[in-house]
Amino acid sequence: MKRLLSVATLFIAFVFSGKSLAQNSPALDYMNSISSKYRSIQEGMWEYTSTVAHGKSARKVESKRTALIQTTFQAMNEVKRMEGFEGDASYRDSVVSFLNIYYLILKEDYAKIVDMEEISERSYNDMEAYMNAKQAANEKMNMAGAMVGEQQRSFAAKHDITLVSATDDLSENMKAADKVYDYYNVLYLIFFKSYVQEKYLIEAINNKDVSAIEQNKNALLATSTEGLELLKKIESFNGDNTVVVACTEILTFYKDEAENKVALITDYFIKTENFNTIKASFDAIKPNNRTQQDVDGYNKAVNEMNASVGVYNSTNAELSASRTKYLDNWNNAGSKFTDKHVPKG
Repeated sequence: MKRLLSVATLFIAFVFSGKSLAQNSPALDYMNSISSKYRSIQEGMWEYTSTVAHGKSARKVESKRTALIQTTFQAMNEVKRMEGFEGDASYRDSVVSFLNIYYLILKEDYAKIVDMEEISERSYNDMEAYMNAKQAANEKMNMAGAMVGEQQRSFAAKHDITLVSATDDLSENMKAADKVYDYYNVLYLIFFKSYVQEKYLIEAINNKDVSAIEQNKNALLATSTEGLELLKKIESFNGDNTVVVACTEILTFYKDEAENKVALITDYFIKTENFNTIKASFDAIKPNNRTQQDVDGYNKAVNEMNASVGVYNSTNAELSASRTKYLDNWNNAGSKFTDKHVPKG
């Protein structure tokens, strides 16, 4: 099975980065001296998440995370050593607290996320837990950023600094990417629920376990039908409907596989078992003692077996070709979608 497009996003909307300070004053210089410490970290995080978002697994870019951990720790210690402004250390301490949270998330939470990525495709629950862990880390970061933003506004008001709204490309890029993956991840989980269920079905087929085949066929029919209904309610993303279309196509394939094709495969296994039983009974009869009924029954089983082999082989070939086609279409649609809508650089 082709490995799925995997994403590991941790986009942070920093309150600071969307502001510019209009006046020149000691208080302003103080704020700028602190902001310079985390700006490079923010840029480093964007480079890391952007790289992962455009197709690199988190495991393959571990060196970037390691470098970010070191940079964040250094920045946190540098800010911690700064004096408060006119005895007021609240803004400094909020930044230290933020950088500490940032450091712990990168060092601990994201280490677990990297490990979870390795097993995320084992089951739908594993994939959902993996995505939830990324979302939880993101929410921690956002809460920390909001806390610092409140302290920034308080410090500015106390020292007569006017915060002027300004456009910040980095923050806008991060917010844009966040929206892309909020949209894409919903579709991904709809797809993955049936993808992993088909994987269980294939395992049952490989094991020639008719009972397990029937169970997993019914489950695949349920997940694909449910998924197709959910897709009807999802609108396009800025006019781009390519991922919805690709998801619809592969779920339609899964539904047809469960409804129409698996029965042909099961029939082959049943007829094979039936043939083996008849053959064993037939072989146990001495040639001189075989009746015409015995011969006719054996020949009928042979013909049925041969016919089912042809159907089995053609069905498997058709399913394999279609599966490859629709999985490739899905993966390509996801890659093109993120490349198109997630900002680069």
